[in-house]
Amino acid sequence: MTRTLTIDEPAGPIDHVGFFRWDQIGDKVVMTNDAGEWQLLERDEFDAFLANTVEDGALKTALVDKGFLRDGSDLNGLADRIRRKKRWLDQGPHLHGVVTTLRCNQSCAYCHASRTDMDRVDTDMSIETAKKVVDLAMQSPSPAIGFEFQGGEPTIRFDIMQFIYEYSIEKNRYENKELFHAVVTNMTYMTEEMGHWLIDNGVLVCTSLDGPQEVHDQNRAWRGGTGAHATVIKWIKWFNEQYVARGMDPELFHVDALMTTTQAGLSKGRELVDLYVDLGIRNVHLRPLNPFGFAAKTWKAIGYTMDEFMEFYSDTLGYILELNRQGVQIQEGHAAIFLQKLLTPDDPNFVDIRSPIGSGTGQLSYGYDGRLYPSDEGRMVAAAGDEFFQIGHVDSSTWDEVYSHPTVKALATSSLLDTLPGCSTCFNAPFCGARPMHNYMDNGDLFGQRPNTPKCQQHMDTVKLLLNELAQDSDGSTEAIFRRWTITRARAAEEA
Repeated sequence: MTRTLTIDEPAGPIDHVGFFRWDQIGDKVVMTNDAGEWQLLERDEFDAFLANTVEDGALKTALVDKGFLRDGSDLNGLADRIRRKKRWLDQGPHLHGVVTTLRCNQSCAYCHASRTDMDRVDTDMSIETAKKVVDLAMQSPSPAIGFEFQGGEPTIRFDIMQFIYEYSIEKNRYENKELFHAVVTNMTYMTEEMGHWLIDNGVLVCTSLDGPQEVHDQNRAWRGGTGAHATVIKWIKWFNEQYVARGMDPELFHVDALMTTTQAGLSKGRELVDLYVDLGIRNVHLRPLNPFGFAAKTWKAIGYTMDEFMEFYSDTLGYILELNRQGVQIQEGHAAIFLQKLLTPDDPNFVDIRSPIGSGTGQLSYGYDGRLYPSDEGRMVAAAGDEFFQIGHVDSSTWDEVYSHPTVKALATSSLLDTLPGCSTCFNAPFCGARPMHNYMDNGDLFGQRPNTPKCQQHMDTVKLLLNELAQDSDGSTEAIFRRWTITRARAAEEA
C-alpha cells in the first residue's frame, strides 16, 4: 500500500489512542478500526490526535465514541459492534447455488460456467440428485436458506427447478427457516407458462444485461437465435408488467440484472445506466471480467487492465450520482455493498466480500452430478480439470464432513484479513474481503500477493472513491443518496 503522507515521530507515548488503521484519501487522513468505525481528518487534526491535543468538542466526542481515543470510550460497546458486524460467522451457508444443467443455448465470450451443447442431456441434474441437494442444504444451521438456480441455462430443466422448490417448501414445514428461491437465466428459453409459475411462487428472477444491443449481442452470442438483446428486453418488460398488473410494488418486485464489463462496454457506461433506468431496474452492479473459463482464452479481445476498469467505474458511478441528484432512483450495487459496511451497524454478508470469505461457510455450489464445491468458482476450477476444490458429494457426504472439510478451513485461513500480511494493517480491512479462489486461478496460490491482485485494487479503489465523495460532500446531499442505497426491504415480508 502506498502512503504519500508522512507522520512525524510523536514526542511521547501514544497509549492514549485505541487501535486504528489509517491511510490517505485525497488531502485527508482516514482512520478505521475493527468495529467498522471510521473518521476522516485533516492533517493537523490527525497530528493533534497523535499528540493527544484534540480540543474538547464534536471531533473529540466522535473520536471517543468510535473508540479511537481510549479515555472515556466504551470498550464493551465496541465489542458489541464487532459482534454485530460478524454475527454471520456461526450461521453456516445460506446461499446454495444449484446447477440444474450445463446445457446452454448461448456461447458467451466470457462464460465461466463450462457450458455444454443442447444435446448433452447427460449434463442434466436428476430428480434423485435434486432431492439429495435439498436434504443436505436444509441441514445448514443458517436461519435463512436460499436456492439459486444456475446453469448452463437452468430453465432448460425447469422441472428440476420446480421439484427443488416444492420439495424444499415441504421440508421447511419441519425446519422453519426463512426460505427463498431465485433463478439466474439468460431469458432466451423463457415462456409465459414458466414466467407465471415463477411469479406465482415468489421466485426471484435475475438475468444478464451487459448494455446496449451492440455490446450485449457481441458478448452473449445466441446459437440458433436472432439477437439475444431484444429477447432479454422483451422478457424484462413482460415480468415487470406482470408484477404491476398483480398490484405488486415495483420498488420491490422487478427483474434484477447482472452485467459483465468487456472491452466493448468500457465506453458505454452511461448508455448502460440509461437502459437500466428505462427498464425499471434499480440496481446496476458494475462487474469486471474475471480471467477464467472462456474469458482466459479470449482475453486479448475482450479484456483490459483494472486501471481501465476503475476509470470506467468512476465515470459511471459519477453519472449514477448525477441521476440521483435529479431524482432518478438507481444505485450501483458494488458501492452499495461497501456503503452498508461503512454507513450502517450491519454487514450485508455478501459472501464474496467478507473476512473470512463465504466460500464453504456462507455458500455452497452443487454441480449437476451432485459434486459439492465451496462456491461456483470451485466448480469452474473443476471444469478445467482440477478437482482441488471439490469438498464432497451429495450421495455420500454428511453435513459435518462438508462444513468442516480441510479445503473450507484452508479458504477461511487464507482470507482472514486480520492474519494476512498487508491486509491486517490496511485501512480497508473492516470492509474488504480477499478472494483465495481468484488467487488460485491466477497463480496457483490461495494467499497470493494481495496488493498485486485485481480484486485488492478494485476493493481499495472503490472504498477510496466512496470516501472521497463523502469527504467533498459539503451539504450532505451525497451522504443522503448513499444512505438511501443502504436501505433494504424484504420482498417476502412485503408480499405477506
